[in-house]
Amino acid sequence: MSADDQDLLDNHIQQERGQDDSEQESPFILSDNRIVDIVEALHSGYDDAVVHIIDDLSVREAADLLEKISEEERELLLTRHAAAFKPETYSELDPELQNQMLSKMPPKYVAAIISELDSDDALNLIENLDEDARRDVIHNLSASLRIALVEGLNYPEYSAGRLMQREYVAIPQFWTVGKTIDYLRAAGDDLPDYFYDLFVVTPTYKVVGEIPLSRVIRARRAEKIDTLKLEDIHPVPATMNQEEVAQMFMREDITSAPVVDEEERLIGMITIDDVVDVIDEEAQEDMLKMSGVEQSDLYRAVISTASSRFRWLFINLFTALMAATVISFFSDTIEKLVALAVLMPIVAGMGGNAGTQALAVAVRSLATNELSRVNERRVVLKEVGVGAINGLLFATIIGTTAGLWFQNPMLGCVIGAAMIINLITAGFFGAFIPIILDRIGADPAVASSVFLTTMTDIVGFFAFLGLATIFLI
Repeated sequence: MSADDQDLLDNHIQQERGQDDSEQESPFILSDNRIVDIVEALHSGYDDAVVHIIDDLSVREAADLLEKISEEERELLLTRHAAAFKPETYSELDPELQNQMLSKMPPKYVAAIISELDSDDALNLIENLDEDARRDVIHNLSASLRIALVEGLNYPEYSAGRLMQREYVAIPQFWTVGKTIDYLRAAGDDLPDYFYDLFVVTPTYKVVGEIPLSRVIRARRAEKIDTLKLEDIHPVPATMNQEEVAQMFMREDITSAPVVDEEERLIGMITIDDVVDVIDEEAQEDMLKMSGVEQSDLYRAVISTASSRFRWLFINLFTALMAATVISFFSDTIEKLVALAVLMPIVAGMGGNAGTQALAVAVRSLATNELSRVNERRVVLKEVGVGAINGLLFATIIGTTAGLWFQNPMLGCVIGAAMIINLITAGFFGAFIPIILDRIGADPAVASSVFLTTMTDIVGFFAFLGLATIFLI
């Protein structure tokens, strides 16, 4: 290694040890300073230093590096040093970026990466590829892995069959603890990298019990496996939706579960780290949907991103026109009292914000099964009550402010009354709209906000301008 390369490495090590206090670094995030160092080394031709630094990064840090640098720098880095990145790095990338990067690589190289991954990560990687690229990669895989991945792709998207890993530990029910321990020691690399439970199976591979590793370790060698197994097992059908899987893990407080096929035979397992990913993925998806974004488009091209968002904005344009139509009915009233035009956005904005709060609670509660027909009436009435209380409080504040501002006490009373009406409306529709959408089979996270905004705008404008027409003009 050259002296320049060594100096760069020394600088990198110095930053890691915290000797540069100019930036407060998080131990879980690759710092901007380190990214800049790698990019500078890349452009300066210090290849040995770049390889050493990448080798020193964790899988998540390496993924952060690839995600944050520019497209040109990414292509240069991978052209020179693709082999320096661990295969697991690619499974940590944003799906859109993952597809872009792997699609540019030779199919044989992508197949080599996939062959080094656990079966669940391998399936996740290959399902994000375009159909043509996927076919080419599968063609370059070993026969056994090819069969496993094609079988996994046949399961519904977002199902347990897509989520599971095919590496697991199954023990015949007639074995002893000693035989089991000997088997685990002899199996070595054939075992999953991480597992928490042993699955007890019949000769036909039907699951009859689960045994935490802690029980096996504490038991005597002569003890029968069948006497140690937990009777309360949690088999997951391969077709079960991943959201339901996550809910089961949270409800039952388990760390792993066997996945079974239609004939209830063991075909895989799901572990808690997979479920954490699902929870994070579903939370992000719902958040994006409520904003009218179908998926993260941070790495999409400008035209593609604009096109995907256009439909949602087009729908919002129509809802805005509906609200504008209501305002047009009271054009004469607004012309006679300009203060109404100044105060109108306050009523509509407060209603929208209050409704969004109720909406977020309702959508989350539906997603976690905390809200159902048993308690939906109580939840809606609670949100109406919350709207009424906050409406009274904010009516007092805005009513007093508006009355003093425009020297018109009646105007203060009008906007106060409109505020109460709109916040009650916001609470009601914020909770009620997701319930109705869920009942008819629509996704509350996608459509609720459009209907809610429409209702709070229309009711807010109509209440404020209607009351102003009656009492002020």
